[in-house]
Parts: sequence; C-alpha cells; structure tokens
Amino acid sequence: MAEASLLREFTKGLIKENPVLVMVLGCCPTLAVTTGVENAIGMGAAATLVLLGSNVIVSVIRRWIPNEIRIACYIVVIASFVSMTQLLVKAFAPDLDKALGIFLPLIVVNCIILARAEAFASKNGVIASALDGLGMGAGFTLAMLVISAIREILGAGKIAGIPITGEFAPGSVLQPATAFVMAPGALLVFGLVLGTIAALRLRRTRAEREARWQAALAAWREVETARSGPKRAKAGG
Repeated sequence: MAEASLLREFTKGLIKENPVLVMVLGCCPTLAVTTGVENAIGMGAAATLVLLGSNVIVSVIRRWIPNEIRIACYIVVIASFVSMTQLLVKAFAPDLDKALGIFLPLIVVNCIILARAEAFASKNGVIASALDGLGMGAGFTLAMLVISAIREILGAGKIAGIPITGEFAPGSVLQPATAFVMAPGALLVFGLVLGTIAALRLRRTRAEREARWQAALAAWREVETARSGPKRAKAGG
C-alpha cells in the first residue's frame, strides 16, 4: 500500500495533475522557450532539479520554519537551488544557458515550484516530497516537449534540429510556417493543446458518469426484481 501511494505521488504530475496542461501553472517559460525541443528539455531538466532539491529541503526543515515567514524561507531555498543550477548550466552547457536567457534565473519565481513547496513539501515526508518534485518536473518537461515539438515541426520544419519538411528536406510538400516559432504561434499551440486536453478530460468524465448511472440503474433493477418476486409468488398462490 505504501509503495502504491508513493508511486501515485510520482505519476500524478504526469497527466492527472500536470502543472501546465491541467493546473495551467508555469505558462511564462512554457510559452517563451518552447521554440525547440532542445530548449524544452533543458528548461524541464533545470526546473526538475530545482523542484527535487527544494521539495526535499523544505520537507526536512518544515517543522522549524515559523509560519509567519515560511514563504520567504521557501523562496530562499528555491533561489539557492536555482543559483546552483544556473552555474552548472553555464559551466557545462553555455549554448543552452544563452538560449534560455533570463528564464533560467526566473525559475526562482516559477509558481509551480513555490506551489509544491507550500502545498505538498511543507506537509509531507522527504521521500513523498522528492517523488512529488520529480513527478511534477517530469510533467512540466512532458508538456514543454509536446508544445515545443509541435512548434518546431510546424514553424521550422525540424525536430530537435533535424530537418524534416520543406526547403530543409528536398521533395517534401510541406513548408514551415515561421509564425509558429513566434509569440502568436506559442499562444495558438498552447491554446490548442489545452483545448484538446480539456475535451479529452470532459469526454472521460462523461463516460465515467454514464458508467456510474448504468451501474446504479442495474442495481435498482435488481432490487425491484427481488422485491417483485415474492409478490408474484403470493399472487400466484
């Protein structure tokens, strides 16, 4: 049971409680850096590292943080991990650091990270908080990958820098639309993805509601059948 609960803490961030596609958090970096798959992976990995570290530390020190200054303490912890992550990126991936620009240090104010620290890590143990951070980070990365892949394919005719359409691949009938790698394209793709997710969730909700209704109706019919049986027997006698 404990293992199932811990697994649920990790998997919930992927689909059911995806921070971007369901809770619509962290939209600023999602719109800004999803011009390419490589940028999305880099931002997702950085945010996941910060989520993991901040959740663990907040969970460890939660009993010693005064309630009145807890938000300030969380931000200090998050900022520390963001600084370490930024230094690592600068040292080992300078091109990625240049591509992400100001949005890498702005992870400090990413509402996903602060929200998980306040809503989950401050109320749960270290292992559960670590899995929550990893799951939410993976969900954030997954959402950015979906949006960046659509934008890069439609807007640049590439996927992860590999040409697949238009002038980049001779003989292809498709031509890239540059608007998709610009701000309007980001909003358009984001809106379409959110709409698709909402439609799928609504369809699933309706199917579950219909299944519950059919189950309740079947149970009611069984009860009515059980009640009417003795009456028919008595009337026949």
